[in-house]
Amino acid sequence: MTAIDPDASERIAAAVAEIGSFKTQFDVFRFMKRLTESYGARAFMVLNMPSPTSLDLSSNSIITNWPADLLTEYDQTPLLSSSPLLGRLRVSTTPFTYDIEHVSKQRDPRTMEISHALFNRFRMPRGAFFPAHDASGIRGAVSFCGDRSIFSTAEMMELMFLSIHIYNRLAEIRDLDNRATDMLTEREIDCLNWTAAGKTSVEIAEILGLSEHTINHYLNRATKKLDTVNRTQAVAKALRLGLIK
Repeated sequence: MTAIDPDASERIAAAVAEIGSFKTQFDVFRFMKRLTESYGARAFMVLNMPSPTSLDLSSNSIITNWPADLLTEYDQTPLLSSSPLLGRLRVSTTPFTYDIEHVSKQRDPRTMEISHALFNRFRMPRGAFFPAHDASGIRGAVSFCGDRSIFSTAEMMELMFLSIHIYNRLAEIRDLDNRATDMLTEREIDCLNWTAAGKTSVEIAEILGLSEHTINHYLNRATKKLDTVNRTQAVAKALRLGLIK
């Protein structure tokens, strides 16, 4: 068996604690960028498992820093439906590495050349996938890719452990967001909308025919429900969740 270096164990434990503290998808995104760079890779993707009839990867991606042109070309070809990597993810729960030199040969002749050229052009010919699932059983995966050498066994063990925590935390954040959406009242959403439009509490009070104290009460309550520290953050999160426009 491969022994885990004590220093690596401490580093991973610190990373897991950090992941558990994240409040938004953007927090996870920034962490994933750092993690990807620290392992010498170029790009990452956290995705839900595409259905067998799904034709595009972008709609199944939760967070990613894949180049936009790469993702667009991948979906326009399309390459998802015949992907050997996604096919393997559907029938296995074990992590695996890949090299486009070998993977592309498992495709039909038309998509073989396109896939091979596309990932080499963006310097992302090698990588790894780490299957994961959330508490409700929804399956997905975390992937890292680039032009570095294939991940070592020790790196695969580390990344698998971190990937499980990353996917689970994203599911928890999504659940918290959904609960916040359900809990906000119509008046709280109204106040957030007017705040987003640049109105002060006094101005909102005049518009809604309420007291300034009542408006502040609604905004403070919405701020707490959205798990934010002030009304500016509350408005930003409400915008991201689509609660206000």
